[in-house]
Amino acid sequence: MTVSRGRTLVRALVAFALVAAPVAAAVPAEAAPLQSGGVINFGCATSGKMHCLGKAIRSPKGAGPLVTSTPVGYGPAEIQAAYNLGGLHSGGRTVAIVDAMDAPTAEADLAKFRAARGLSACTTANGCFKKVNQNGAASPLPAGDYGWAEEISLDLDAVSATCPDCHILLVEASSADTDPLMTAVDTAAATPGVVAISNSYGGTEDSTILAADAHLNHPGIAVTASSGDSGYGVSWPASSPYVTAVGGTTLKKSTSTPRGWAETTWNGSGSGCSALEAKPAWQHDTGCAKRTVADVSAVADPATGLGVYDTYNSCGSSAFCDFLLSLGLAQGADGWVQVGGTSLSSPVIASVYALAGNAVTSGSYPYAHTGSLNDVTSGSNGSCGGTYLCTAGTGYDGPTGLGTPNGTGGF
Repeated sequence: MTVSRGRTLVRALVAFALVAAPVAAAVPAEAAPLQSGGVINFGCATSGKMHCLGKAIRSPKGAGPLVTSTPVGYGPAEIQAAYNLGGLHSGGRTVAIVDAMDAPTAEADLAKFRAARGLSACTTANGCFKKVNQNGAASPLPAGDYGWAEEISLDLDAVSATCPDCHILLVEASSADTDPLMTAVDTAAATPGVVAISNSYGGTEDSTILAADAHLNHPGIAVTASSGDSGYGVSWPASSPYVTAVGGTTLKKSTSTPRGWAETTWNGSGSGCSALEAKPAWQHDTGCAKRTVADVSAVADPATGLGVYDTYNSCGSSAFCDFLLSLGLAQGADGWVQVGGTSLSSPVIASVYALAGNAVTSGSYPYAHTGSLNDVTSGSNGSCGGTYLCTAGTGYDGPTGLGTPNGTGGF
């Protein structure tokens, strides 16, 4: 390309950005989710073994996220209504979020989300929010990462939407490797007040996971893990017998059900039979001799996802920056993004555990209280010969486990 042609292209991009970059018209605070444009992965740093499990609605303009200036997607009202959680309180119990890398704008973005959704402030100053490194110290924090920051915004906003009075502890591991993340889990478990720990990441099973399992074994604390976003197949730590493995659903309002909502299997939800992890005593399905994933589930389909607020990006805050983000030529986000993945379902279930307030051990509690769950009976996440490991049906199945919350009785 010649210099003159390059300059012409830049001028054209700038001109187009000035016209088109105000990304969205005003959207009501409790808007219906966007269901077009496809989805994209968050783009979390992949230098470590683990990858985050979040996805966002893609912009129709390019390969970046669809960013809006006002709330979009489901919010607290929908999450609480769908899972019969309205009016419940945790009494200030703490949900810990474990992620890799730093989100420098995490607290400010959380404040924007909660204010826009009519929730009370959750800040460092009032004792509701705390951010620490993997060793529990306020500094030094890891390097920032635009993809992991979007994951962190999703996790914090999901806790806020599900359990508005929960306190939140964000523990940031120094990288996406197993050892730093497991150190962060241990730090979260040792923090007074923590009753649930959410892990919205996963990696392939290998010979190291059995030794790493010890870091997930915290009796009395609910440890949740996303089952995966690539359909049928197993990832760790969801396959650990010490966690509640959380699958994903597509959640839609419905006038034809007494509940007012309908759920089917999200086709991206991970599931299957572990190759390495022993079957826990509380799991009794007969098609898998080892640990089966998942245990329970919650909304994960980005097309019926949560609207979250994130402003950490590589280009600043301007119409042109928003345009670059929409094209995928800049990283991060600059406003409201509709998101999903089992990165959403894991913190939702961790927050339900916090609302329930029971001291739980591993993922056993829901198996003894199936009457307090919404059974998800349709949909598939892949090919497994039509068995329950990838196909939803009455009772237990791999993609959705025992079902989704109907109040807190199953947790």
